[in-house]
Amino acid sequence: MTEQPGVTAPRAGGRSGRTKLTEEREQELYEAVLAELRERGYEALTMDAVAARSRSSKATLYRQWQTKARLVTSALRHTKRLSLDDVDTGSLRGDFREMCGRVGTEATDDTAVIHALSHACRNDPDLHLAVRQVIIDPEIKVLDRALRRAEERGELAPGNPAVEFVVHSIIGALIARPLMEGRYADPDFLRRFADTMIIPLLLPEPAPAG
Repeated sequence: MTEQPGVTAPRAGGRSGRTKLTEEREQELYEAVLAELRERGYEALTMDAVAARSRSSKATLYRQWQTKARLVTSALRHTKRLSLDDVDTGSLRGDFREMCGRVGTEATDDTAVIHALSHACRNDPDLHLAVRQVIIDPEIKVLDRALRRAEERGELAPGNPAVEFVVHSIIGALIARPLMEGRYADPDFLRRFADTMIIPLLLPEPAPAG
C-alpha cells in the first residue's frame, strides 16, 4: 500500500559485532522474509527457510536480528510500498475510485501479510505496531485528507457518522473476499464495493421534494 519513508528502525549492522550488509543485500533478505511470511504464515516461518530462500546463513540472520519477530518487523518497516499521497481528483467519489484501484493492485500481498500476522499481532506489540504503521495508518491519513477536502468542498456533511467506519469497511472487504470467495479484492471489486457500500453513506442522495 502506502510508502512510509518516515517509519524507520535500526538497520542491520548498527551495533558493534554485527557485519554491515549492503542495502541491496538487506533488501533481498527482507523480500525473502515477506515471501515466506505470505506463503507459510508467521507461526510456520523459520529462520532456516528464510536463510535458504535468501541464500544466506542462519547464523547471519541471528547475528543481525536475533529473533524471528525482529526480522519480520524490520522487513515490514524497510519494504517500500505503493503511495497514495498524490491522490486528489477533485471529488470524493473520484478519490475513492482512484485509491481503490491502487490498493487493489497491492491486495494480494498486503492481505496475505495481514492474514499471516493477525494472530501473532495479538501477542506481540512490536509486530502489531509495525503492521499499524506500515499498512494501516498510512491509509487512514490519506482517507482523512480526502474526507477533509470533501467537507471543505461541501460534498460531505460535517459530523457524518459513517466516516468513523470507512477504514473498517475497506479492511473488512480486503480480508473477507479471500475467505468467502477464494479471490483477493482486485481494483474492480473494491471500486464496486466503494460505489455501493461507502459512497452512498458518505454522499447520500437528497430526498425527493414533495
